[in-house]
Amino acid sequence: MEIKVAIQGILGSFHHQVAEKLYPKSVSIQECMTFNSLVNSILGGDAAIGIMALENSIAGSILPNYNLIDENDLQIIGEHYLDIDMNLMALKDQKIEDISEVHSHPIALLQCAVFFNKHPHIKIIESVDTAETAQRIKNNNLKGIAAVASSVAAEMYDLEILEKNIHTIKTNKTRFVIVKKNSEITLDNVNKASVKFSLLDTPGNLASILNVLNDFGLNVTKIQSVPIIQKPFEYAFFVDFIFKEYDSFLEVKSILETMTWELKLLGVYKNGNV
Repeated sequence: MEIKVAIQGILGSFHHQVAEKLYPKSVSIQECMTFNSLVNSILGGDAAIGIMALENSIAGSILPNYNLIDENDLQIIGEHYLDIDMNLMALKDQKIEDISEVHSHPIALLQCAVFFNKHPHIKIIESVDTAETAQRIKNNNLKGIAAVASSVAAEMYDLEILEKNIHTIKTNKTRFVIVKKNSEITLDNVNKASVKFSLLDTPGNLASILNVLNDFGLNVTKIQSVPIIQKPFEYAFFVDFIFKEYDSFLEVKSILETMTWELKLLGVYKNGNV
């Protein structure tokens, strides 16, 4: 049975690489230029699931995507950590000195800031996708313009890599989550949960929550705070943690519901960082 998977970007993008790793057979790719259109593709039924980048080990969290998952009631059903290789690429028979502009997704460019500080003659321009930029350079025969993208994209769109691995820190990883419309939770091999809750900005509130998680032996892997715009000095927290037994997770969830406002379960799935 064919699975329709929505990705941000086009074939050759990092999202596409994740889709191929997770679903190597019977998969149809729905290309989306923005994360908003990716979500709409899922909500509208054009795609069964979507793959969304959520955080990068250099650039940090992609906060708008946390809100997209929350506001559209999407369920996280899995995750994947992808090693990211950022390369400077252009049409063949050019050198770095010939490049006047580099185009790429803003998160990709942010991961390569140190490299471009060493090449101030290159103007940095943000675009919608790493692979789309590589494709556009090839299709329009754009000389003097380079893309920052993966080696997969360079090969797919027949570009020459001028400089390999230009990201600032060489152990560069991005965490992707697999999302779908809210549905029943599948409990096969699950050991990680993502939740959202709200707290008053009162001393000790967050510490009390963390103490509960610690008392039950849960390993907190991520805490991301975001202000609640409608409620000054109140905050929402997105928290990921790993558990050993699903029953212990349910007990913790019950306790947290009494300690927080609007506790929301965003997903229960298998830890992908192994």
